[in-house]
Amino acid sequence: MSMIIAEGLSKQFSRESRPAVDGVSFAVEPGELVVLLGPSGCGKTTLLKMLNRLYEPTSGTLMIDGVDAHSLPVIQLRRRIGYAIQQTGLFPHLRVEHNIAVVPRLLGWERPRIEARIDELLDLVGLPCDFRRRYPHQLSGGQQQRVGLARALAANPAILLMDEPFGALDAITRARLQDELLRIQRKLHTTILFVTHDIEEALRLADRIMVMNQGRMVQFDTPLAILTQPSDRFVEQLTGARDVLRHLSLLTVAAALGRERPTAAPVCEVADLPSLRPQDDLRFALTQLLGSGEASLPVIDADREVGRLTLADLRAMLPRTFAGLEEPTPTSGV
Repeated sequence: MSMIIAEGLSKQFSRESRPAVDGVSFAVEPGELVVLLGPSGCGKTTLLKMLNRLYEPTSGTLMIDGVDAHSLPVIQLRRRIGYAIQQTGLFPHLRVEHNIAVVPRLLGWERPRIEARIDELLDLVGLPCDFRRRYPHQLSGGQQQRVGLARALAANPAILLMDEPFGALDAITRARLQDELLRIQRKLHTTILFVTHDIEEALRLADRIMVMNQGRMVQFDTPLAILTQPSDRFVEQLTGARDVLRHLSLLTVAAALGRERPTAAPVCEVADLPSLRPQDDLRFALTQLLGSGEASLPVIDADREVGRLTLADLRAMLPRTFAGLEEPTPTSGV
């Protein structure tokens, strides 16, 4: 895991009237997943590329684990940092196994170690080992993106940079790969910086979100703080901070019940009655409540009922936005 500290990073391109990145300072904790969010042209991709020196900063400093990144040979730096982009950037003339093995081979790994790593990574990103011999054109877009992620992780990088890697995919494939990335993140604890202009993707993935506009960092905070305490009108409009459903997607059933570990009780068996889990988000819970027509739904943890969630619980979390929401009439006894 790696810590990243930037102080006053700027990038001025010679033919542009204003900096693409203008005096950005931030710190990313080891193992954190940070999303860079903003409209096209805001500087988020330029900032990402300065982290692995695809662009050299005009000014400012960048420290990685206490070492000035610009004191390292650029090739050495890049081999320590995984990089995944939109459309994968796979070499079309190389098979999947050779695409994945590019950096390990450059690092001089022995063949048995490379072969074992290829198998390990294909399993990690959810692809069968017989895909090793395929070429990129023989894969779907989602499968190519998985190979691109495997290649970025091949040399066990402490830092992973991702530039809108899922932007060209359909909604279903995109959601699956977001889940896959979160699973990998939980397993490997890699420090990830992820560029997107999609607020829903940012809220789903991020530990913290860096909102950028016109080359500057406007706000850097948790997803919930970004939505509930936007720093200005731009952040409010970009994130849809008034969108109730987005607020609910960041709050859990456990939080609405007022306790992270409710006391367990025997399960009340009711035919066809949906149930919730403490870790479910309140957006999903609201959908289940309204769809069931019930006044409350059981919350189940480890096969035990640990509480019941009602619309009143949701109102308590967001009193103003739920002030006019009425309780449904129960359709069955509980």
